[in-house]
Amino acid sequence: MNKNIVITGATGMLGNLAAKTFATQGHNLALLDKDSEKLDSLARELKLPSTRLFTQTVDLLDAAALQTSAEAVLSKFGSIHALFHLVGGWVGGKTFVDASHDDLEFMLNQHVRTTFNLFKVFSPALSANGWGRVIVISASTVPNPSGKSAAYTATKAAQENMVLSLAAELKDSKVTANIIQVRAIDVENKGTGTTPAEIVSAMEYLFSTQADKINGARIPLY
Repeated sequence: MNKNIVITGATGMLGNLAAKTFATQGHNLALLDKDSEKLDSLARELKLPSTRLFTQTVDLLDAAALQTSAEAVLSKFGSIHALFHLVGGWVGGKTFVDASHDDLEFMLNQHVRTTFNLFKVFSPALSANGWGRVIVISASTVPNPSGKSAAYTATKAAQENMVLSLAAELKDSKVTANIIQVRAIDVENKGTGTTPAEIVSAMEYLFSTQADKINGARIPLY
């Protein structure tokens, strides 16, 4: 059965590939992003009928706007089976002395507050299906932080714990929530990290019924 998938950060390299991959498999897509021009461009590339595609520019920090988006997705598709939260962002290379409060605030917004808002508005719809998937991308440095990355690793750790909390809350609804950890996303395929294709392949497996028993896991892809 075709599923209804919400993808955030849809116009980024990873979101773009995920959208194309799952669209090819026949699933319906709700693509959320802040860049309207890139979102329109992606929609044209996908060449999906309007019945299978929902696009909207939305600020994930705006809880009210995000709630409206969730209601619009439900109105169009009737259900939501998966949430792929693929918004990224990194601030690092600075010691505690050199790092600014703005750096920390940016990372909190990017990783913690967006995740909280998304889980709050989409988890009821996910749990209502009796089947669902939540996937978030995180960093290999979270379990063992390096120096000069405190704001990033601390907020990614908080995000990961939100995913694990959601996994525990929704397990009886047969909704899984998992984390894919990478050292870096190797956009140019230079062998310096995990490629978008490798990440999306892991997402495909976690989305499959073969992964029904994988829940609340940190999956190292590095």
